[in-house]
Amino acid sequence: MQKVIKTRLTMLTERFLTYLRTEKRFSERTLMAYARDLAEFSAFCLKGKGEESEEPDFTLVTPDDIRAWMLHLSDTQKLKSTSVNRKLSALRSLFRWLRKEGIATEDPFLRIGYLKTPTKLPVYFPEGRMTDVISELEEQSKAGDFIFLRNRLIVLLFYATGIRMAELAAIKLSDFSHGFKELKVRGKGDKDRIVPVLASVAREIEQYLTEIKQKNICNYDGKSLFLTVHGRGIGRTTVYEAVRQSLGGAGIQGKRNPHLLRHTFATHLLNSGADMREIQELLGHASLKTTQVYTHNSITQLKKAYQAAHPRASHKKN
Repeated sequence: MQKVIKTRLTMLTERFLTYLRTEKRFSERTLMAYARDLAEFSAFCLKGKGEESEEPDFTLVTPDDIRAWMLHLSDTQKLKSTSVNRKLSALRSLFRWLRKEGIATEDPFLRIGYLKTPTKLPVYFPEGRMTDVISELEEQSKAGDFIFLRNRLIVLLFYATGIRMAELAAIKLSDFSHGFKELKVRGKGDKDRIVPVLASVAREIEQYLTEIKQKNICNYDGKSLFLTVHGRGIGRTTVYEAVRQSLGGAGIQGKRNPHLLRHTFATHLLNSGADMREIQELLGHASLKTTQVYTHNSITQLKKAYQAAHPRASHKKN
């Protein structure tokens, strides 16, 4: 796939991707997605106009060209609105850059909006259910198995900090302050943030590190926090499986992934009265709008509390 994309990208598109990599600090995964989206748009335009070059003249692209592509993605390829919007974001960014560089003067996106998408509320564990999960994992870890202990700490750290899967997999011991009271997290765009660590979780980290020494986990370099049984740092796949297996072992059915724990962290903080901007900072969201989706869950919780507590609630209809 990468070779196919490469042949369709000319110097102009390569310059744009280099700009995203060096100045915007986009991840390689995002850059690959952008390259794929731009290659698909280029192929669509060239096919429609019968051109033989590898890339269309982007300065001649019109709003009608973009609308036709949107229609093609939605009706012909049957892509969901969220997928179409993601591809539009790549193209919109390209035209923004073209104007910034003085290559294009017109913005074909001026009257092009994103497709409407259904609001999807984050799924999370109720507080009582999360307490049961932690208790069950504690019982499992008493068996003394290193993997159980490590996986339990992974779940605890997700729930206690709300960090992303890639962020957790990359944690080094040097990222912690003295006594494991704070954790420096490198998030999207290589932006650092400081996340507090609960005292109970700090003790779990110390116990986990003691277990590594006692079991003499081979090849341990003393740098990565989470390790395989062979002493090497774990990757995102292992983190995902650790969460999936741990939650499954604790009796959780349905979705069992790290992002579910991140949603649970944010929702529980909001329900307990935490400030929205503080939650935004902890989650590493660039925009407050991204964080505000959790208010819907909070309102749902508030309605339940109202129905249960108000003396006249049972006589009213919603």
